[in-house]
This record gives sequence, C-alpha cells and structure tokens, in this order.
Amino acid sequence: MGLENQLAGDNVVVTSLTKLVNWGRSNSVWPCTFGLACCALEMIASTLADFDISRFGSEVFRPSPRQSDLIIIAGTLTKKMSVMVKRIYDQMADPKWVIAMGACSSCGGIFKSYAVVQGADQIIPVDVYIPGCPPRPEAVLAGLMKVQEKIRTEKLDQRPDFKRGMLR
Repeated sequence: MGLENQLAGDNVVVTSLTKLVNWGRSNSVWPCTFGLACCALEMIASTLADFDISRFGSEVFRPSPRQSDLIIIAGTLTKKMSVMVKRIYDQMADPKWVIAMGACSSCGGIFKSYAVVQGADQIIPVDVYIPGCPPRPEAVLAGLMKVQEKIRTEKLDQRPDFKRGMLR
C-alpha cells in the first residue's frame, strides 16, 4: 500500500529531491565562452545544426562567468592567461564544472616550454578531459554528456553549496 498504488492513473511522478535537482542541473548546463586557440573553432562548430548541442540544453554559450556553470578551456593555456582562467573560474557560481578540451589544455600538448601550463588541472580542478588535437565537435558532445552523467550521480550533501540541509 505505497503511495504509487494510491495515485495510480493520476499522472503523478514520485522521486527524490536529489534526483529532481540533478536532473534539472544536468539538462541546463550553460558553458562559458573561453576559447584560446584552434580548439575554440571546434567548440564553436559543436553549436552548428549538424551537431545540435541544443539537444543537451547547452546551446546558450554565456559571455559572463556569473551566468554559466561550465567552463570549457579550449586551446593552449599559457601562464599569462592562467591568471584569467582562475579569475573566471572563481567568478562562476557554485556548482561549477570544468572541461579541458584538446591536448594543449589537458597536458600542454606539443608545447613543452616555460610559457605553457602543462595541464589546466594545475590551475583549477578539471572534471572531464577531451583528447585530440583539435578534438572534433562530436568529442565535445561526448565530453558534455560525461559532465551531465557526473551531475546526475552527485549527492546534494556532498556539494560545497549545500549547508545544513539547505541550498545556499
């Protein structure tokens, strides 16, 4: 005699708050526009009708970090630019996620010099790495789906924006 049996046929969905919040967050990920090199062109190409990133709720690339919850670091990250990446990451509202797109942002790529950061994870925490030089738009969509999968499996009480049973 559960609630499901009492409400049979009344078009009622029963779920937990965690699943509902994670479902909403995973289907409305708004990336921040942050292209550094050739990978940025492939990131932009993922918004074209051929690849249709809007199926995943991420067609709105935001120019402001305060309106986005995902940053895609696309291209070669230099030490001079790493200060800006850290600043943009700090300005993003919690919860936030990071994708390192391409070989250069993942591990420095072919540039083994003093001026290139050998991986974006030395500056900010990275959630998903997209390999390739440059990766295809399909790889961007696959990386986005990995972020969505990660969001769906999170627990609310393990998030930094969760405090004493209430969302801040």
